[in-house]
Amino acid sequence: MRGGYWLGIGLAVAALPVAAHAAVGNPGFDVEAATHAYLALLQGPARAKSDAYFEGGYWLPLWSTLVSSIVYIALLASGLSARMRDWAERVGRKRWIAPALYSVPFAVVTTIATLPWSIYTDFLREQQYGLMNQGFGDWALDAAKNFGIGLVMNAVLFVTLLAVIRRFRRSWWLIGTGVMAVFVAVGALITPVFIAPVFNTYTELPAGALRERIVAIAAANHIPAAHIYVSDASRQSKRISANVSGVGPTIRITLNDNLLKRTAPEEAVAVMGHEMGHYVLNHVWKLIGAFTLVFLGLFFVMFWSAPRLIARYPRWRVRDVGDPAAIPVLLLLAGCCMLVLTPIQNSIVRQNETEADVFGLNAAREPDGFAHVAMRLSEYRKISPGPIEELMFFDHPSGENRVRRSMQWKKDHVPGATMVTPRAIDGK
Repeated sequence: MRGGYWLGIGLAVAALPVAAHAAVGNPGFDVEAATHAYLALLQGPARAKSDAYFEGGYWLPLWSTLVSSIVYIALLASGLSARMRDWAERVGRKRWIAPALYSVPFAVVTTIATLPWSIYTDFLREQQYGLMNQGFGDWALDAAKNFGIGLVMNAVLFVTLLAVIRRFRRSWWLIGTGVMAVFVAVGALITPVFIAPVFNTYTELPAGALRERIVAIAAANHIPAAHIYVSDASRQSKRISANVSGVGPTIRITLNDNLLKRTAPEEAVAVMGHEMGHYVLNHVWKLIGAFTLVFLGLFFVMFWSAPRLIARYPRWRVRDVGDPAAIPVLLLLAGCCMLVLTPIQNSIVRQNETEADVFGLNAAREPDGFAHVAMRLSEYRKISPGPIEELMFFDHPSGENRVRRSMQWKKDHVPGATMVTPRAIDGK
């Protein structure tokens, strides 16, 4: 999906809804000067803080994989995984139910073992950099909700995958890939309606000029807009966000209240144009397709490696790959593979984000609004990485690239385009 062919398709489709508005811009508009005027908004301690937060995140996947790997190896080496399997088989009368029963103590043990790391990465670090609006009690409540949802999802996934492994000994990696793709698609379908409201309250965006502009852009691009929701995300963090989420009947347009509180109307419209691009360009389905290929490689590694690891360490008392006690083996391999594949995953997502950026500029026609938003996102995204750094670690285009793209669009499409004096990014 990173080839010029796919980018060409994305840009061509993005241009369709606004062909009637095509206009000659201002050839004399200085893109670089306009870009640097925006970049100058982030200087000194604020820029150092942003860079430190984001660069620190480069190491988090490595340490997270290391922490989880230590926990999985401890479960195997201590024989605890086998004992949990024995308990599940004693309690369950049917063989198929054992993985679901196993998932309960497995989730409890792994959650407790990794809790200090989770508290640091998800709460303390966010608080340290001024991005967290929750107290520890509220954060813990959300974490408990996540645990409950994960418990149900893991039980279903463990039962399904181990049934596939037992039934298809030679081809389970192929069928398992399909199972994961289905799970991801179902997750995309149910999350907006059943899971997201567990964590936030959703209300209708009030009538007004902003809603009218969003509805107009949605109508021009054939996006259902009977309901436009606002989530109370500010109770958790300062991050601004919006999305067009769901699949089929669960599609919905959502803004978080930080976007409304912390940005000007033209910025909110620019963000919504970007998010609608994901819908029009079918990015949900493209991402599912691309990550299915990632899952294919992942499952093949597990298919080849897991039996060899199990055979090499008989003291683990894991019978075979279809044994519930083998789940830590599979997750250990999966975690290591996903870490290695992080740059590929980032590139897949970043390509879609780039296409949505172009679509949003064409649809909303708010280049300065989008440039302002790119700068606001610099609170927690490094604004000017090097090319290799962006390739490896960024799952969105960098702020500098987004601002420059916005200014280039302004030069090409806004008649008589002139430089504006950018507003400070700590307010509207």
